[in-house]
Amino acid sequence: MKRKKVVAGNWKMNMNLEESKKLISELMQINVENVDVKIAPSFTNLFHSNIMLDSSSIEVISQDMHHEQKGAFTGEISAEMLLGIGIKTSIIGHSERRKYFGETDLILSKKVNSAIENKMKIVFCIGEELMDRNNNNHFDIIESQLRNGIFHIESSQFKNIIIAYEPVWAIGTGMTANSDQIQEMHQFIRDLVNSKFGNEISQNIKILYGGSVKPSNAKEIFSLKDIDGGLIGGASLNFSDFNSIVEAANE
Repeated sequence: MKRKKVVAGNWKMNMNLEESKKLISELMQINVENVDVKIAPSFTNLFHSNIMLDSSSIEVISQDMHHEQKGAFTGEISAEMLLGIGIKTSIIGHSERRKYFGETDLILSKKVNSAIENKMKIVFCIGEELMDRNNNNHFDIIESQLRNGIFHIESSQFKNIIIAYEPVWAIGTGMTANSDQIQEMHQFIRDLVNSKFGNEISQNIKILYGGSVKPSNAKEIFSLKDIDGGLIGGASLNFSDFNSIVEAANE
């Protein structure tokens, strides 16, 4: 079946307010007719970004959220706070949150629960390290992250989930995942969703690739059967690069 491609730009800890405004003014030129485009600025820029894109089809999403509704959690942002400024989708479980901030499957499942309870949509990230792949444990790791992170929710809630696969071993390491490896893992993920939630849900779920998608490789990656777009890091900070990736998804 034909699934509409998604291209989501994760700006990470980059772009001050003025830089964000400049890039967003450029992004308004992007052709989003056949692609679902999302950007995830820093928390401090979410409000202004959302205002600037209010009449655009580009969705502003958050890079993370806390699992509690409120309380003594200094520096954290809740689902209610995000919804209060018009943000309806959050990335959860990014590899950098897992690696640098010690976010476990248990913590991430709580974040998923909070998002679902607040009727927010989720871009849920999964991925294996180099050691996992070298030890031939990569499929086990991915299955475990899915089962512990999102497979506990009701099938009726799964329509609010987008899965993003990040081969951590191929990001910023000089190593690259080839097309066969990318397709193999995305098919594995879709098959797992099918075994848990059935064929209709598995054929409709969007699975994004988050392994250093660039203008030079986007077309090839997006042409693979089970890839429904990309979660874009560095290339999303440059209008020309990001636009080229969106155009590749349009083809």
